[in-house]
Amino acid sequence: MNPSFAFEAIGTSWQIDILEELSAERQAALLTEIMARIETFDRTYSRFREDSTVTEMSRRAGRFEFSEDAATLLDVYRRLYDATGGAFTPLIGQAMADAGYDATYSLKPKPLSKPPAWDDVLSIYPTCPSPSKGEGQGEVLVSTARPVLLDFGAAGKGYLVDLVAQIVSSFGIASFCVDAGGDMVCRGPEPTRVGLENPLATDEAIGVATISNASICGSAGNRRAWGEFHHVIDPRTLSSPRHVLATWAIASTALIADAIATCLFLVPAEDLKTVYTFDYVILFADGTVERSPGAPVELFIK
Repeated sequence: MNPSFAFEAIGTSWQIDILEELSAERQAALLTEIMARIETFDRTYSRFREDSTVTEMSRRAGRFEFSEDAATLLDVYRRLYDATGGAFTPLIGQAMADAGYDATYSLKPKPLSKPPAWDDVLSIYPTCPSPSKGEGQGEVLVSTARPVLLDFGAAGKGYLVDLVAQIVSSFGIASFCVDAGGDMVCRGPEPTRVGLENPLATDEAIGVATISNASICGSAGNRRAWGEFHHVIDPRTLSSPRHVLATWAIASTALIADAIATCLFLVPAEDLKTVYTFDYVILFADGTVERSPGAPVELFIK
């Protein structure tokens, strides 16, 4: 029997389906490694934990060491920061907290201030490789000019899905699907059909995407919404975009798909096409839909 794992972590529901047989011992070892990796990731990047690196950065300026895999995450943020004119930024954390999406989930907005420019407060560079880890295995050093509250919610979950998928693959498993709250990586010879949830009627779908050895991520304004805000805040206007109801992006990795799904709330898709290759669907507030040509999606609405 093919195993499945279901659990809650980083504030969302996870479902990992292994489409191959796996012994009980290997199942236990796999789940242990996955949970340990999620804990390490959360302890580094969560702004909701008192013991995280991100929370420590909000308390003092200085130099902070991140593990090697931070380079991939930070590179995507920098590329899309530049492509969106600063609209996609990890420096949105304080604005998110002031809007009420803070460590205590107060949902009580205070006056918001625009986040600082990246180059004014952040410097990022690799440290020397560790002899014990081998060439290319050095940590990443992040230097801050003043205390800053970073937020990696726009792409972090997708990246963690990728990291979990890498663990599954490292066990020699070729066919599987990792799903964290709708951010998915699917691998194997058979395509996977994924429903696109209607944000106005969550028991319905506006379409179905068919992905094969790819990732799909979605973002919707009805999730984590309170008052005038939802989980995406535009740093240029300090408000949550209302012209878009939901977005979906399909890409080679969940990190890129997750980041693009957020960016589509902030800028037109063509602004991002020079940076990454992806397919997308956007559901606008007026009921219209935009999709990329050739997107592997069957839509039920025009």
